[in-house]
Amino acid sequence: MIFTPIFLPLVKEFGIDPIHFGILMTVALAIGFVTPPMGTNLFVASSLTGLPLLDIAKKATPMIVVFFIALLIITFVPEISLILI
Repeated sequence: MIFTPIFLPLVKEFGIDPIHFGILMTVALAIGFVTPPMGTNLFVASSLTGLPLLDIAKKATPMIVVFFIALLIITFVPEISLILI
């Protein structure tokens, strides 16, 4: 989020839609919140459930793969994220 004001002028200069860029940043940050080693949501889930962090990370791996596939689709097919505009 801190880099968004830095990257936004570059994004506009390259002709990328700022809304599409915002959606990409949001999805990428969501992936970052659930991936080790700094996955904040993993620490929250571990403290709420009492399960070890590694067990939660292993069980979250299939969803993380789906997140990455969704990020790739959103990145290379911008019409998906911009259909309502």
